Amino acid sequence: MVSEVFFSALNRLSTMNPLQKLERLLDQSKIESIIIKNDLVAIKSHFGEKGNTTFIGPLYFRTIVKKIKKVGGRPFLTDTNTLYLGSRGEAISHLQTAIENGFVHSVVDASVIIADGLRGNTMKEVEINQKHFVKVNIGAEIYYADSIVSISHFKCHELMGFGGTLKNLGMGCASRMGKLSMHSKVTPSIISEKCIACGNCVKWCPANAISISHKSAVIDEKKCIGCGECIASCLQASIKIEWNESMSNLQEKMVEYVYGTLNNKKGKALFVNFLTQINPLCDCNAYSGTPIVDDIGILVSKDPVAIDQASVDLVNQQEGRKNSALTSNYGSGEDKFRGVYPNIDWSVQIKYAEKIGLGTKKYKLIKLEGC
Repeated sequence: MVSEVFFSALNRLSTMNPLQKLERLLDQSKIESIIIKNDLVAIKSHFGEKGNTTFIGPLYFRTIVKKIKKVGGRPFLTDTNTLYLGSRGEAISHLQTAIENGFVHSVVDASVIIADGLRGNTMKEVEINQKHFVKVNIGAEIYYADSIVSISHFKCHELMGFGGTLKNLGMGCASRMGKLSMHSKVTPSIISEKCIACGNCVKWCPANAISISHKSAVIDEKKCIGCGECIASCLQASIKIEWNESMSNLQEKMVEYVYGTLNNKKGKALFVNFLTQINPLCDCNAYSGTPIVDDIGILVSKDPVAIDQASVDLVNQQEGRKNSALTSNYGSGEDKFRGVYPNIDWSVQIKYAEKIGLGTKKYKLIKLEGC
């Protein structure tokens, strides 16, 4: 089976602006086929860490919102809280960051809802019975939405090699507990020099796994359930995450979370990748690096595997920028992601996603005429 991936280029002269191109892509992909009247439609977003400038801007989301409303859906923009304590670590800061980055109702014409609640623990457990997880924990508001449209900024990633649709749906839709279970194999630890023994983590730990001893919090590894509540509740940033999962296992775990995210969205999902400002870092960083290639275009598909494979191929066809983080593979056809992160095999996520039935690597790239 071959999946359709619709493409509109941005790196050439055109009388059509990017917003018009996006609208045509949504029409071509038949967005109306995944939405019925009054569907609650989750637009899975990334609002950008404070200080980041390469996230997909709100005007594109307004175009998508307009199209969803036109076909009868009721859209809302959403994302889950981060595992680390940045500007999106809990819902209040997350919403403030979204507002400062332009994601306000007057611009996007839709509400912004944080999918896993105030502290990242509003979630739905989904049974998947896969290699790494029997069950996964998905942000509740994403799970309970009728349809989902994933909007991804395709770029390099420090742990995955690249981040696209699969990462947006896997890591991006997981609760804090889910994110922790993907990244780490062990219990978080206490940085005693930072801990002030305030007891806030003790209060919020649902497993009673934390106590105060000798003026510092202590985590009982046998009782810890890996929910990440302590990370969210510690105002001193004294809870240390052990980022010790292998790159391959991390990618596979992430893909299993994609499986959980789409578990109740069969035939109700559409995926959009923006191949613009393809920088060497995730948008979760509070800064942005120099893009490794020129802007390429926008892709839309109903297959999350095909769209990421097509995005990889389009990036690798470009000439690499010598003044970027690329250290090799500058030529057309060479692996740009290995040129930035030579020790990360990014193909693991695509191969595993295909293996567990999320889609296919085989695709037909359909370039829109006139744009």
